[in-house]
Amino acid sequence: MKIQLNYSINDLKEIDFMAVLPMIFPVIAIVMLFVLIALIDLYRHRKTRKNVLIWTIIILLVLPLGPIVYFIMGRKDSGRK
Repeated sequence: MKIQLNYSINDLKEIDFMAVLPMIFPVIAIVMLFVLIALIDLYRHRKTRKNVLIWTIIILLVLPLGPIVYFIMGRKDSGRK
């Protein structure tokens, strides 16, 4: 009895992505919503935040953790005294 432990490119051709799309779409929509909310918050408070460019890059490139990290750590990063 032979057990296949890995998958190849040919196995990806057999996946019906239209059947998987209803499960993936809500996750993508929620992540994009978090990104949008984080960018809006960053833009509204850009004068009091330090490292606006760095936070923008983190929010956009480190999906899905970028917006979460921004809301946990970035909101504390203000220039107010």
